[in-house]
Amino acid sequence: MSGHHDDHGQIHAHEHEQHAHGHGHGHGHHHHHAAPSNHSRAFAIAIALNSIFVVVEFAYGFIANSTALMADAGHNLSDVLGLTLAWGAAILTRRLPDGRYTYGLRSTTMLAALFNVMLLMLACGAIAWEAVQQLLHPSPVAGMTVAVVAGVGIIVNGISACLFMAGSKDDINIRAAYQHMAADAAISFGVLVAGLVVMYTAWNWLDPAVSIGIVLLILLGTWSLLGESLRMMLAAVPGNVDAPTVEQFLRSSAGVSDVHDMHIWSMSTTETALTAHLVMPAGYPGDSVMDGINAQLKEQFKIHHSTLQVELGTTMHACCLHQNG
Repeated sequence: MSGHHDDHGQIHAHEHEQHAHGHGHGHGHHHHHAAPSNHSRAFAIAIALNSIFVVVEFAYGFIANSTALMADAGHNLSDVLGLTLAWGAAILTRRLPDGRYTYGLRSTTMLAALFNVMLLMLACGAIAWEAVQQLLHPSPVAGMTVAVVAGVGIIVNGISACLFMAGSKDDINIRAAYQHMAADAAISFGVLVAGLVVMYTAWNWLDPAVSIGIVLLILLGTWSLLGESLRMMLAAVPGNVDAPTVEQFLRSSAGVSDVHDMHIWSMSTTETALTAHLVMPAGYPGDSVMDGINAQLKEQFKIHHSTLQVELGTTMHACCLHQNG
């Protein structure tokens, strides 16, 4: 998209592009907001399965005197909350832009991903705490009951994880839900093994010990997702976009002598935005050229929303942030 006249009086042609969604590509090239994938069915099934399992697991954990089962039930409750949050965000992304929220509510997916990871870490902390208490004050554990309920947990969480597997590749919000479910399946498997061993050996300490080990593995696997979520919230350049390469592409475009004030950030867990000033001494090159640049940015760099401001370069345009990015 091309820019507009600024306070310095430089030419920012293509002013007529301000139609449709507020930053179209000119001459009918409206900027269509692709509807996010609908995972409502997956969320509904996963939430229903986990809600039922939370009640069953906690009840049998209490009966079997298994800290691992009761702690895992609490963990699964956090799953239900996390999935509900992620589902709500996925629904909000489909809300069309309006006068106040000009990009719609796409950024809620980033919030949901961050909160989902934080919930998972809090749940892990609760499990670790209960496990330590069980280690310090061991008590008999009904191994068979623990093993059976944990086996059901593997099935429930395994099915839930599979529902989100495909969408987890391109959407961090769905990936957070997927990792949450996969982590639950791992916990249930550990509890199953512990229950079987306790049943045959009466090593009651193994029940909480396995829980602590699994918590550590989950934290290691979740750390990168936490970092990615935080970077998104801080408007960092997405990990799948190489800013210097994008800048070099813009500089090599026909008629461009310089590029400044370039910023790249995540609009949502699936969409990337870019703004940049292009110094073009010959003036605005025409709609077809600008549309071509926008199309290349989308095709080569997965940048879905680009706003390009054209300048003649007759005055200084210092970036208020003093650097590109």
